[in-house]
Amino acid sequence: MAFKDDLVKARSYIVFIVGLLFAFSVVYYVENHSQVKSVPAPAIVKSAIQPMPKTQEQASHMDKAPAAPMVVEKATPVDKTAIVAPVVAATPAVAATQTPSAPITATPVAPVVVPPPPPLAKIVASSGIPAKRTQRELNDKEQAWATIAWHYFENNTQAQTGLVNSVNNYNASTMWDTASYIIAAISAERLGLIDRPTLDSRMSQLLASMAKMPLFEGKLPNKSYNTKTLTMSNYANKDTAKGIGYSAIDMGRILIALQALSKHYPNHAAEVKQVVSRWTLAAMVHDGLLFGAFFDKNGGLVNVQEGRLGYEQYAAKAVKLFKFDAATALNYQKYLSYVDVYGIQVPIDVRDAKTGAQNYVLSEPYIMDGLEFGFDAQSKELAWRVFSAQEERFKATGILTAVSEDHIDMSPYFVYNTVYVAGKTWATITDNGVDASDFRSLSTKTVFGWYALYNTPYTAKMLQAIETLNDPAKGWYAGLYEKNKQPNKAITANTNAVILESLAYIKKGKLL
Repeated sequence: MAFKDDLVKARSYIVFIVGLLFAFSVVYYVENHSQVKSVPAPAIVKSAIQPMPKTQEQASHMDKAPAAPMVVEKATPVDKTAIVAPVVAATPAVAATQTPSAPITATPVAPVVVPPPPPLAKIVASSGIPAKRTQRELNDKEQAWATIAWHYFENNTQAQTGLVNSVNNYNASTMWDTASYIIAAISAERLGLIDRPTLDSRMSQLLASMAKMPLFEGKLPNKSYNTKTLTMSNYANKDTAKGIGYSAIDMGRILIALQALSKHYPNHAAEVKQVVSRWTLAAMVHDGLLFGAFFDKNGGLVNVQEGRLGYEQYAAKAVKLFKFDAATALNYQKYLSYVDVYGIQVPIDVRDAKTGAQNYVLSEPYIMDGLEFGFDAQSKELAWRVFSAQEERFKATGILTAVSEDHIDMSPYFVYNTVYVAGKTWATITDNGVDASDFRSLSTKTVFGWYALYNTPYTAKMLQAIETLNDPAKGWYAGLYEKNKQPNKAITANTNAVILESLAYIKKGKLL
């Protein structure tokens, strides 16, 4: 009998030890396969010059910056299709005074199964998308509008460098706005506003400056430059020897512009090659994703994934032109979902703002894609939904709606007018997510872009509403405020470039 009791007790201890070892193995597996939380990213979609200090980017933070960690904003989630092994609870040791009446066995817990992710949101073609606009000559009024837009670039070209100011009479520029200038010049030549020698002279001077401007860490263009001196600057246009970082989205834009210049004007191909050969494009592409860089509040350099639905794919298409693989960023469906807006299923990016980058749904990246690449089947559908939601808002409220990000003529100087962002429809916010509803506006460049892509009664109605929003000698204003019906008199490179690009699209078709 004693032997039997000893046997039962031994069996109990063995089960206990086996259960304990299994529990340790599960803990070890989980610890080595868990996803690391990402560091917050800067809340920007693309760089924008703002004639005001940006306190988060101080030159004093840039000395002796450590090597940059790589941060992915939820870009590589844990594989949720995996099944976690069942966890077996270990039984505590039996007290010496206890006489077990039955074998003590480990109690198994039901397997913890993580459900697979929901099916990818499908991109299903809508009916009623207008046919591609037939190319035609501009009428006299449209040609006059193009002339006004080109005046901006005539007025804001710096004689010393050939660079153009991002904002009227403010001598700073980003790569996004430098790209705007290149595309504006190409459009002006295509529209007969300037002759070929003028284009060649302007582009040669610009490319010569770009071939010698300092680069951030010697790798890629800084987020901002002084257009008179070519020095790297912060967003307050204060010189900084080390720069403030680079933007992958801005880089996408400049690559598109340079590709277009080489395509239409091969005599500049060698100059373009000289510029691009200085850039370490591989620094901004990792595992099929696009990365920018910035200094955190402690002066540490951080590489961070950039882009949300619309902008991310637009920039990825640009990178692909230069033979870099950004396949993950190019995928429209990876983070795609929909939100109902006036009965339209509007595409949104499911990545939220907890990582710092807002999931703005607005017009500009879709307009750029259409004007420059020509829509593919996916972008054609998503663009139409974004546009249609804006038209439906007009039908429901009587308010003409064409929203995008824009400079404004007062503090905070730059806002994002959206169809949707961070769980809200028709929100207008700053890059820090602060409400800016008082500055919601009808965007001039957006009206021209939709007018070029969609020849519909609604786009014609919007165009009629904004056709006087300009200073004939300086260029086009950024928009019309909804609240007080007054012009937003910010005059910028981006607004006037999109207008020229849109009008050139009507006459000549897509840029690339």
